[in-house]
Formats: sequence, structure tokens, C-alpha cells
Amino acid sequence: MGLPKEEFYVSGARNCAGCGFPTIIRIVTKAAGKNTIIVNATGCMEVVSTPYPQTAWKLPWVHAAFENAAAVASGVEAALKKLKKDANVIVFGGDGGTYDIGFQALSGMMERGHNVLYICYDNEAYENTGIQRSSSTPKFSWTTTTPIGKKIRGKRRWKKPITEIMAAHGSPFVATASPHLHMDLFNKVKKALSIKGPKFMKVLSPCVIGWKIPSNKTIEVEELAVESGVFPIYEIVNGKLTINYKPKKLRPVKEYLMMQGRFKHLNEKEIRSIQERVNKYWKYLLNLEKLDNAFFV
Repeated sequence: MGLPKEEFYVSGARNCAGCGFPTIIRIVTKAAGKNTIIVNATGCMEVVSTPYPQTAWKLPWVHAAFENAAAVASGVEAALKKLKKDANVIVFGGDGGTYDIGFQALSGMMERGHNVLYICYDNEAYENTGIQRSSSTPKFSWTTTTPIGKKIRGKRRWKKPITEIMAAHGSPFVATASPHLHMDLFNKVKKALSIKGPKFMKVLSPCVIGWKIPSNKTIEVEELAVESGVFPIYEIVNGKLTINYKPKKLRPVKEYLMMQGRFKHLNEKEIRSIQERVNKYWKYLLNLEKLDNAFFV
């Protein structure tokens, strides 16, 4: 089965050539269908898709601030319930508006149990406001606030484990996805929307400018992120973790890193530490998959 032909995010939006998130939007909205309300946190997606008085959206769309997209979606869901109306409520937010600025509202939405699907398009920095580091930025990555020098070698800390944090909130559905595995993303959105309660998805969204990659290499970078184990593809349904895609053999993480200008400064010791971290996390996921219920829901 292929993707539906109907488009809910039309051509002409002002995103950069090669940007990762337009593909995400198209796949997600095809899965959700026309009976859907979109809440969009401030960020790249909001800026390029809705320059007043124009819009690329063919669905009801609400602009929220960085910090309150999940709260706005909670209000939309509560209003629909009061009006006895039924519609999919989906939030799109970047990593800055999800991991950091909007985390409190997201945590509250999860704890209150709103029937909302929150999707983080993860481009691993505040790309919209100048490529500053976020808590999603990988360790050693260059950003404008984590410059490269003799003593400071990019970001100093590892990426925040947002998916596990959302699963620990008791969400009945948490997942990761990559646009290059388009049917996996499509089917996960379908599954998420069939489950009542607060859902969360983290979707890889390369940024051509911030990651310093050619505009025709986005899909290749996505593929290498998954094949190297840097961005594992899994879902957690009612506490049970399942790895949806297992490479026959993990590709060396160096192949993924060296495709991107933000990692060109890395030395062999730094690359080796990232490889060790990836190997350790992959083993951790394999062990969690063996458990009947890795997270309490």
C-alpha cells in the first residue's frame, strides 16, 4: 500500500531546499486525514508555512507560542469534548519548543491525559533563531552557542532522552520515526490516532543550514542516522518497547558524522566516544525489548 494522494500541505512554502520537515508534515497529515486540527509551535515550520496572508495548510491550523503549544492543544481537545465533536488534534513542535521551552506544557498535557498526538520534528538545535544549542543537540556538535576551540569541542552534554521521559509519563504510545521510512511513519501516526490519550512521536528532521549538509543529501543523512544506530526506530505501546527496524549490522557512526559540517572538527577520540555511546544505547534498547513492560503505564 502506498501513501494517499491527497495533500494537506501544499507546494510553495518557503522552507529551505532539502529541509526535513515538509516531508514529515505531508506524511503525517496524509495519515491523519481531513478531520484534523493542527497546533503549531513557533519555529521554522510556522514561519515558512504561514507568512500572512498566505498559508500552505489545507487543514484548520493554530499558531501557538514556543512554550504553550501542548497547552493550546489541550484546550482544543477539551473544547471538542465539550461540543461533543470528534477530530484528530496534532501538535507540531521543533526540539527547542519541545525539549526545552515547551517542556512544562507538554508534561502537563501528558499528566492530564489529553487525547492529543504531539509530534516533535527533531532538527537538534534552535535552527529558526540562529542555530543555538538545545537539549536535543548531540554532544560535540557545533552550534553558534557551542563553538569549536581548543578547550570547548562543541556541545558538552549528551542529548536529552525525551522519548523515555514521555514514556515515563505513562503515555500509551511513544515512538520514533524517520521520513525516509515513510510507511513506518505513516503507520505509526495511524496507530497513535487510534489510541485514546496523550501520544508522543519524535521524528528526525535534518536541517540543511544547521547540519551543514548539501540540500540533496537529506534522505541519505536520515538513512545513515538509522543504519548507524544514532537514531533508532522503535515504539513503546502501553509500556512495551518494540524496535521496528533493526539494521543487519550497524554502520560505523563515523560515516554519519562526517557527512555533516557540524561534526567536521571531531577527532578520533571524540568519534570513538560517540560510537561507544551509540553501541551502549542500542544494547540498552535490545534489553528493554525483551521485557514485557519496560515502562509503567
